[in-house]
Amino acid sequence: MDRSIWNSLISKLPNPHFLQTYEWGQVKAKYGWEPVYLVWDRDGKMRDIKSGSDLSSLAFYPSAAALVLKRKILSAGFAARLSVLYAPKGPLLDWANEPLRSRVLDDLQSFAKRQGAIFLKLDPDVQVATGVPASEENVINPQGQLFISLLKRRGWQYSNDQIQFRNTVLIDLQASEEEMLTRMKQKTRYNIRLAEKKGVTLRVGTVGDLPMLYRMYAETSVRDGFVIRDEGYYRTVWETFMGSTASTGNSQVPAFKYFDFPSCEPIIAEVDHEPVAAIFVFYFAGRAYYVYGMSRNAHREKMPTYLLQWEAMKRAKAHGCTTYDLWGAPDVFDKSDSMWGVYRFKEGLGGKVVRTSGAWDFAPSSLWYKMYSEFIPRILDVMRSRGRAKTKQSLGA
Repeated sequence: MDRSIWNSLISKLPNPHFLQTYEWGQVKAKYGWEPVYLVWDRDGKMRDIKSGSDLSSLAFYPSAAALVLKRKILSAGFAARLSVLYAPKGPLLDWANEPLRSRVLDDLQSFAKRQGAIFLKLDPDVQVATGVPASEENVINPQGQLFISLLKRRGWQYSNDQIQFRNTVLIDLQASEEEMLTRMKQKTRYNIRLAEKKGVTLRVGTVGDLPMLYRMYAETSVRDGFVIRDEGYYRTVWETFMGSTASTGNSQVPAFKYFDFPSCEPIIAEVDHEPVAAIFVFYFAGRAYYVYGMSRNAHREKMPTYLLQWEAMKRAKAHGCTTYDLWGAPDVFDKSDSMWGVYRFKEGLGGKVVRTSGAWDFAPSSLWYKMYSEFIPRILDVMRSRGRAKTKQSLGA
């Protein structure tokens, strides 16, 4: 399959996302998932684009599309045909188009049954509201509420396993830099200036920086108490998306713009040439995403993370992006939520809270779904515990 054509096709659809790109499918293919690329033509007919297919002959832009990840549960025995399916941030379509919406959901449900799926998980970026609940900024989106009602009528279940963040914070990059600074909280602007005054410098990372960046990420995970994967996984993600842009190490914004193909770059903050913090920013179809952030304890009082975010906003704007997605906000907007501290930092950057429908599961067999839902969380708890221990061990802790 021609990756550039797939990415170009989905970039024309509503809310295109880098987790629906060809590259993300190839990343997951290295870790036990089979990527399935589905498109719906203008007549609403679903087509399964096989690996190796030439899409250049397609004389249409699809009305909908979905990268669906498939994973077999067992390789032998009675349950060998069973699988789980997941369309990360998909499918992509105009959800206000009722005939198309019904056709796509009908086809996906039939597809799940044919694949022997225990469940099919969807988590498209369908907005149900903006602003913090019960605040003056809270605005309900009737279309999003209708979408949830539709899924319930069809027998879909709100998933106990929310892979992606349900809520996020978006920053409008169409404003001028002066306007973006004005939208920030005063303390955020102060910390940006403080970082500049205290000698924090920034540079775009290279592939050669990845071992150092992973170690910093591991240090961050141990300090802040979250679980990460092994280095090989992140190297696969980063190298797949970085391409030639970051490998040059050039901090100047390149002439091209991120629309029909995805990319990412690490931005590194240094004090006296010592890396102290970094972020990875992904780009696709006019949107930038802050996906990974890492920092060391050294020089935290110099506020390097604030300067990193400001630089990311400026670079994304210069690349032609109109939105910067800060990748995650609390489910519950108070101190009880584990995301609260991170959210307060993001809130200071002047963005808007966007609440989406979250992940929903279609289960062809309620029995298999119940068994899987009860068994897998126990396995994940064990894996997370082992993951924490392994990360600490790799750091010599």
